[in-house]
Amino acid sequence: MGNVSNLQVVGFSSHVEMGSIEKKSMMELEDDESLSSSVSTNKRDMLFSLKGIYENCGKKFKWSIVINSIKIAFLSDKINLLIPCGPLAILVDHLTNHHGWVFFLSLLGIIPLAERLGWATEQLAFYTGPTVGGLLNATFGNATELIISMYAMKHGMLRVVQQSLLGSILSNMLLVLGCAFLCGGIVHSNKEQVFNKSNAVMSSGLLLMAVMGLLFPAVLQFTHTEIHDGTSELALSRFSSCIMLVAYGAYLFFQLTSQKNPYSPINEEGSPDNDSSDDEETPDISKCESIIWLSVLTLVISILSEYLVNTIEGASVALNIPIAFISVILLPIVGNAAEHASAIMFAVKDKLDISLGVAIGSSTQISMFAIPFCVVVGWIMGKPLDLNFQLFETATLFMTVLVVAFMLQEGTSNYFKGLMLVFCYLIVAASFFVHIDPQSIQDKPSKP
Repeated sequence: MGNVSNLQVVGFSSHVEMGSIEKKSMMELEDDESLSSSVSTNKRDMLFSLKGIYENCGKKFKWSIVINSIKIAFLSDKINLLIPCGPLAILVDHLTNHHGWVFFLSLLGIIPLAERLGWATEQLAFYTGPTVGGLLNATFGNATELIISMYAMKHGMLRVVQQSLLGSILSNMLLVLGCAFLCGGIVHSNKEQVFNKSNAVMSSGLLLMAVMGLLFPAVLQFTHTEIHDGTSELALSRFSSCIMLVAYGAYLFFQLTSQKNPYSPINEEGSPDNDSSDDEETPDISKCESIIWLSVLTLVISILSEYLVNTIEGASVALNIPIAFISVILLPIVGNAAEHASAIMFAVKDKLDISLGVAIGSSTQISMFAIPFCVVVGWIMGKPLDLNFQLFETATLFMTVLVVAFMLQEGTSNYFKGLMLVFCYLIVAASFFVHIDPQSIQDKPSKP
């Protein structure tokens, strides 16, 4: 019995000890819970503070990206000093009636914007590859001319549309390509530069097809052999424009699906040169920034183009310069600023295939896409725009295509060929300076 009582005492004492242990553990658990709740509260407060700091830093970071992008876009080239001429042209137009000054300032203001448009296209080309990049360069390089043409068509200035697009072809084929050959030949005078002859021959064939499309309506009108006077010529122009658009679409499809890259440089032996990674460049801005700048620059060029088109006739009278000269020579030089700079830069780097892709590719796109596109748009708008560029302009284009085709047939380039092309452009410019367009009464300006 004594043993039993001892066991009971021991059991009671152990039970009491277990109870006290459970109470202690419960108290410790409550302490731990209060401690963990305080820790979680501190963590929550810390997360909220970090979130606030992150949001502030994110806003500052976004603003820094925007400011840096603006600096790269507008403070990286000396030609951007001409950008204030654009707002100044708008101010002068609202305050005065001096159309000559408005035209001149608008012309100067569009030059850096066209160059920056080409720069933004080159930045986007880093993310699209060389073939698509070359097509983008040609497309957005011609955006300025296309915008000016649309505004001129809207105001019924159909001859300005025709002559400005014609001038863009002449400028690209003679002045831009000639300067590229000249500068590349001077820098690399110790060797003869080479380029892909097959691509040049294909582009020359497309240009001759465009000349055919422009030649027949002019000859039809000149020989007075239309079945329906005044309507057959317009119907032929619209039909030919649709054919030319289909042909250019097939050309683009061939370029994009061909295994051969038309914009890859070749070496002296005539084989593709893939060892061009030594001087591989990197983009200055991101893909999203490139698209944004393309949109912004196109919008600003559109605004300035309206002021430019509205003052062409007034500037012709004020400056005593024929509208034909303004349309064929002055406007394309402004619109081709991007192609001019790019073609010379690539020729100096001994990348003549890219220079040809910019200059000849741009001419091909204007002749096979921009001109027929304007005819179709005019058809939709009820504007009688046709492919009859008159005999003088068509003959000038035909001779230009022949001269350039002969220059490209060997697949080589030197500074003398470039000099010949530049001289040919000077002859063309002088011809249009003394040319009176019979279709435009404003081409006989009177002195103010």
